[in-house]
Amino acid sequence: MRLIGVTGGVGAGKSQVLSYIQKHYKCRIYLADEVAHLIKKKGEWCYFKLVELLGEEVLDSKTGQIDKKKMAAMIFEDEYLLEKVNNIVHPGVRVYLEDRIREAREEKDVELMFIEAALLIEAGYKEVVDEMWYIYADEEVRRERLKKNRGYSDEKITQIMDAQLSEEEFRASCDFVIDNSKTLRNTYKQIKNKLEAFTWLEVKRNRN
Repeated sequence: MRLIGVTGGVGAGKSQVLSYIQKHYKCRIYLADEVAHLIKKKGEWCYFKLVELLGEEVLDSKTGQIDKKKMAAMIFEDEYLLEKVNNIVHPGVRVYLEDRIREAREEKDVELMFIEAALLIEAGYKEVVDEMWYIYADEEVRRERLKKNRGYSDEKITQIMDAQLSEEEFRASCDFVIDNSKTLRNTYKQIKNKLEAFTWLEVKRNRN
């Protein structure tokens, strides 16, 4: 099994690339943001640690689950508390992913496993994965996507981009670059060329 980390700046189209791969290859894909949500659910280890740190006021009064908006308000502009939360969530995500990697290797039926996150490099996953992919797109293209698809303002886009690694830093830490600035056909061709050694799954179309 080939373990691949997928990273890139906001608006580069990481989800778009992975959606295509999910449909056409024998693979499993884990998005770090989704895993972080799972491990914060009631009853999970991170849940108890976060409640201990933030207090029961972080909980939804009806469901008892951690309220995402309440937690965000608590850590907003509080770098110390944010660091404490990250020190709980990030290791929890890593443990969860390492368990899934071990399971997939034991099953021996998965050819490719992808882990996606904007902060893979910063979180040290370069040492975990077999190779790291950088999904690249021109800044202008990314800005247009974020305005159209998410309704972000120029100010918000600039703020997010400034907080992420530069293009040079991404490229220096990655083994393979996919240019997702142009057409999807162009992007898919790059993926297919890169994964030519792996099983291609024909998608059966509904002819009814």
